[in-house]
Amino acid sequence: MTERTVSLDKSGPIARLTLRRPSADAGLLADLARACDAIESDDAVRAVVLASEGADFCRGWDESVLAGEGGPPADAFGCLAELPRPVVCAVGGEALSAGLELALACDIRVAAEDARLGLPETALGLLPMGGGTQRLARLVGRGKALEMVLTGEPVDAREALRTGLVSAVVPRDRLAVEAEAVAARIAERGPIAVRFAKEAIARGLDMTLEQALRYETDLTVILQTTEDRAEGVRAFLEKRKPRFKGK
Repeated sequence: MTERTVSLDKSGPIARLTLRRPSADAGLLADLARACDAIESDDAVRAVVLASEGADFCRGWDESVLAGEGGPPADAFGCLAELPRPVVCAVGGEALSAGLELALACDIRVAAEDARLGLPETALGLLPMGGGTQRLARLVGRGKALEMVLTGEPVDAREALRTGLVSAVVPRDRLAVEAEAVAARIAERGPIAVRFAKEAIARGLDMTLEQALRYETDLTVILQTTEDRAEGVRAFLEKRKPRFKGK
């Protein structure tokens, strides 16, 4: 599937979303939502890679969004965050404003050494409009999020790694390969277990610890009834690689 601003390609269990423009506009939001719908309805997909075809991942919101009244819709990139499949983001060059917010909606971020990540909206008298104030604070903590949002200053790849904003920093020419490798490792795992693990972490953060532990137990009980769980146990006992079917 190829759209004006986002392309979707699938190879085996991995789907690849590629941003085709350096900025985010209404067209990108619509194309991204359609691509996420296509991924969600495809049971063969077990992991997703989000990358950009340009030198920069995404430099921010298009002028058409900034000039419009009200800005983008609430949780503009929620379709990514809500995908049941894990999303690995390959960040190179500038990932500012909407660019960082796109990356924050993903589950794992791998950065190139030249990456710069930031939310510069306050310099324009604006707030981050795509979930940045909320997802950034949940990822790096209140103090670092306040520093980045209030000053509007971007961080480089090494600082992003130090604060947990990204999981790895790699040479630019290795960015695509390393992001694909992470997605491939995820795709080899039990797909139901992976989906439940993502769900347990995402929802558990908004619960009390007691509620979250109970939710984790509930998901574990459901998992016990699946064919994949039985196959995983058999493979362990037989000392072979499991053949998961997502059932």
